[in-house]
Amino acid sequence: MKHRTTAGLAAVALASIALTGCASGDDGGSGNAAASSSTGNVCEVTAAAEPSPAPSPSEEDVKAVDAIEVSGPVGKEPKVTFKAPLEVTTPTSRVVDEGTGEELAEGAQVTINYVVIAGKDGSTSGSTWETKKPESFTLGDPQYDLLNDRLIGQKVGTRLLMASTAMDQTIQVTMVEVTEAKEIPTRAEGTEVAPEEGLPAVELADDGQPTVTIPKDYEEPTELVVQPLIEGDGAKVTKDQTVTVQYAGCLLDGTSFDSSWSRGTPTSFPLNGVIPGWTNGIAGQKVGSQVLLVVPADQGYGEQENGAIPANSTLVFVVDILEAKAA
Repeated sequence: MKHRTTAGLAAVALASIALTGCASGDDGGSGNAAASSSTGNVCEVTAAAEPSPAPSPSEEDVKAVDAIEVSGPVGKEPKVTFKAPLEVTTPTSRVVDEGTGEELAEGAQVTINYVVIAGKDGSTSGSTWETKKPESFTLGDPQYDLLNDRLIGQKVGTRLLMASTAMDQTIQVTMVEVTEAKEIPTRAEGTEVAPEEGLPAVELADDGQPTVTIPKDYEEPTELVVQPLIEGDGAKVTKDQTVTVQYAGCLLDGTSFDSSWSRGTPTSFPLNGVIPGWTNGIAGQKVGSQVLLVVPADQGYGEQENGAIPANSTLVFVVDILEAKAA
């Protein structure tokens, strides 16, 4: 599921989500009572390739970042000054203040404030302190690859300064402060729900990763299908919240086009910033639940081709709702 990334943090986050593929056919595990792998297309999640490591900063890169001055107390938007234009050849960072709180571990959901400054002239291009909207993500999510290795092992309260190349190929300086860390479940847990007959079947691996089997003669629905598979015991999700989920998405021919499972970590996004089928299908479900969504094209990407998704495609998703909080 491609979703909007906060404009400022796009400077330090990956801009795209890796797409994975799988073949349709008769191989794979058996599904639930709704279908079996011998009667339809099987969609399996495959692991994404490891990203290539970035080059190490040069001596000049390190000197440039060391020369950046940061003033102001932890908990407040800092003042960041440097001699413009600032140039680096590869992402370069330094810890300005070591935190004193809980240690940051892979898989934890962290909340950060940050300010982004243009390297060319020192102007501020975005600040969560100003908008009063901190951002949360799961440590280890490849979309935040520039932050993961730099924050894992640090502590809550850490302030990290980084210079890197933004999506528009300009140099940006980002000052990040970790304000909170929270352990969240890695999969849905609750009461199993028997699905209606004839729907795509879902089989779970030991770690919760789903395999979806599309029945051979499955008819594309004209309306959104929302089928809980596991009912959690958390609060109901509302459309104005940010959700943290594990999910897998595939086409009716068995092609897997996107999966957080393949990337190894859950992902978070505002529920009002995704396709209508997600907004309408996840809202009203309980945190801790697993939901099967069959999304007709008019609640997906419609007549627009989107990456590996052809125009006018019906989409099938399995979604584990791990957390929901105010956007």
